[in-house]
Order: sequence, then structure tokens, then C-alpha cells
Amino acid sequence: MQEILDAILSGDATSADYAALALPESYRAVTLHKDEEQMFAGLASRDKDPRKSLHLDDVPLPELGPGEALVAVMASSVNYNTVWSSIFEPVSTFGFLERYGRLSPLTRRHDLPYHVLGSDLAGVVLRTGAGVNAWKPGDEVVAHCLSVELESPDGHNDTMMDPEQRIWGFETNFGGLAQLALVKTNQLLPKPKHLSWEEAASPGLVNSTAYRQLVSRNGAGMKQGDNVLIWGASGGLGSYATQYALAGGATPICVVSSPQKADICRAMGAEAIIDRSAEGYKFWKDEQNQDPREWKRLGAKIREFTGGEDVDIVFEHPGRETFGASVYVTRKGGTIVTCASTSGYMHQYDNRYLWMSLKRIVGSHFANYREAFEANRLIAKGKIHPTLSKVYALEETGQAALDVHHNKHQGKVGVLCLAPQEGLGVRNTELREQHLTKINVFRELDERNIEHSRELDERNDKHSRNV
Repeated sequence: MQEILDAILSGDATSADYAALALPESYRAVTLHKDEEQMFAGLASRDKDPRKSLHLDDVPLPELGPGEALVAVMASSVNYNTVWSSIFEPVSTFGFLERYGRLSPLTRRHDLPYHVLGSDLAGVVLRTGAGVNAWKPGDEVVAHCLSVELESPDGHNDTMMDPEQRIWGFETNFGGLAQLALVKTNQLLPKPKHLSWEEAASPGLVNSTAYRQLVSRNGAGMKQGDNVLIWGASGGLGSYATQYALAGGATPICVVSSPQKADICRAMGAEAIIDRSAEGYKFWKDEQNQDPREWKRLGAKIREFTGGEDVDIVFEHPGRETFGASVYVTRKGGTIVTCASTSGYMHQYDNRYLWMSLKRIVGSHFANYREAFEANRLIAKGKIHPTLSKVYALEETGQAALDVHHNKHQGKVGVLCLAPQEGLGVRNTELREQHLTKINVFRELDERNIEHSRELDERNDKHSRNV
């Protein structure tokens, strides 16, 4: 493994050099264990601790198949699907691996008693399988997480419609939270040259998801002048939606949960910001009943920012907690585009406000290859920027997942895999200098918040001693 890392760090290794490197028999990877599927049985979701379920193991190198690539992973990141996997909700991912393993002799490799997680990576191609022409050893790449077989006609107009569509590193094995990863080569995209490894690894899943959900014709088809309500606008998914709204001539109405998160939205360029904690919205009276008065109060607040207009699009991903309000506040003929459902999958809403006002609910899930390419191209051109706030070592992935699980993070959190330190892998320093302020927005604000929290702790300690 050290020889592979040395070649990458040298910056001048050729494709032939990479092809000549010996591959290790095993590598370190963040895994779940099948025999621990029931370890959190009976616990509430919030009490399930990813640090207990995520392991750093040495695992065997998988066989390389046709149309696949083995990639040396310099950095990865934590997504909500990593959290869901780690707490075995809503189901254990080993069911996904078992079903995939039954598809063919080649996919049987994925059905193992361990699951290597991770749906993002930035790294270097080491080997390609039979039939691969577009990529070669030594190529610096990022990977999107769409895995498809494309043996059915259903997927050839939109690959997300393929009956065998899966999310790599969640519904397949050999994911990106590891020193090495196995991907299909139609997942590969050029690494943005002005970004470090950890910065380049962080946008993949959420950036492509936000692009399809908000910009693509397969999603909301946002246009100039649209008012867009964005829940969790400073988070991993919402931070990209905010950027797309601003870049596309729309007006984002950013919903956040703290003054610190409001500051992040302002730093991205948003002006219309609703702090839920300050406003005290309670959309549910109890577990069974919502409060329409709170929907109306939210709608009135939105109109203060829009000159009396309702929103054209709601960028929905919290799910159960907010969905009733989302349907209500959307303008007549508007669109609620939904994915993820991080607060719960069983949505409830008043259908009168949907059908009588001719609104649409559009389901959106990740992105097809073209959408992922376009989203990555905007990153590479410096039009959209990473929202990386904090970076963990590979052995700290459990803590990183816990922080995301408890919403202690801003934007995205990265994970160093083979990279020995942050800041490596930048190839275009001139472009980087042009956009450095935007690249560092989330990191600088996170550091500022950490320092503020430290000062408060010191102040409280001093007060306690005086008392």
C-alpha cells in the first residue's frame, strides 16, 4: 500500500508506473458485520451509536470484473446513507447485498458477511477490467454512486429507471470508506483539479442529488425567478440546493435551525433566511396530529421575503416532520420535490391543498450519469463549491457518522483514507486562488463556531468556580 501512496504523492508517476505496481492482498476498510444486525434492537434511533457498529478491518482485495475499476481512495465522506447503514435503519443493508448477489456469478462477490461502506471517493485508478477504454491507471478521479446493469430497456432513457439501479457503497459492497474501492467505470468522473482530495470527495452524492432534484427536468426544473424553499439549507444536501438556486437566478428561502447555520447561508450569498429555532415552529401537535396554523405561519413568513409570493418549488428532504407544511406553502401549480426523508418516511399532508391547487409531488433519487457529470463539471469550473466543514481520519469514521446522525455537522464531513494529511492533490493553484474564499466558507465558519463554543465553556467554568 505504501508503494501505491508513494506513486500518488510523487505527482509524476506515469500510467505504466501505476499499471506495474503490485496490488496488496488486503486493504483497510470501514465495515459493518452481518452478525451484528440486531445489536441495536429495541433502542430509539437517536440512541444507536455508529461508533459501536462501524469497524476498521483488513478485508481481502475483491476480484476485478469487466467494466470495473480498482481505485486507490485518497479521501471519502460521510453521507446520511452511511448513518442509516450504521444503525441498520430502515433495514439492514445485508439484505441489499444478498439480493444483489443472486443476480449473477459476478455480483455474488458482493454478498459477504461484512459490508464496506461509502458512496463517495476521490482517488487514482489502479486497474481497469476488460472492455474499459475511457479510463486508465493513473487517472485522478471522483466517483458518483449510481450502480446500474443496463440490461433492461427501462434504463436507457434515464439510467435511474434501470430495474437494477443501486447506490454503490450502500446497496453494493466495496465502497469508498476504505483504502481501495471497486467501482464500475461508468461511475468515474474527472477529479476537479483545483480541489484537494478531501474537498473533491465531498460533493459527489449530495451535489448530484441536488442537481437532479432541483435543476434537472427529471426533478423540479428550476428556472430564473423561481422562489425555492430549501429545508436544511446549510446541510450536506441543502447547501448545494442553495448554491444552485443562487447560480440559476432563483431566490432561495433558506430554512435553518440555528443562528450559526443562518450565517453559513449568508456567506453563500442567500438573503432570505428563516431560523426555525428562533421562530419556534411546531408543525406537529403530537405524534398523530399536525397543526395547520403553523403551516400558515410559515407561509406568512415566506411571503415577507418574496413580496407576497408563495414558493414555486419546495426542496424537501426532512420528510415526515415538514412535509405537510411543504405541501401547504407551495404556490398553486408549484412543485414539491422530495428525497431522503431524514426525519421519517411516513409522510402526512392535507390532500386538499395538493389536488385543488394543482400542485405536484415529484420523487427524486440520486442522479443519472449525465446529471452527475454536469454537477461535477460545475464543481470543476468553480461555479459550485464544496461544502466541507471538517475532516476525520479513517479510523474516526464512527465518530463522523455519529456527528452526522446527531446533526452536529455543517455541510459535509470528509474522511481521509490513503491521504496522510489534508490539502494534498491540488493541481490547478490559479483556479483555486480565484475561489478559495468560497471553498473555505464552511470550514472557516465551523472553526469560528468551535472557538465560540470553547469560549462559552471557559466562561461557564469560570462562573462555576466563582460560585
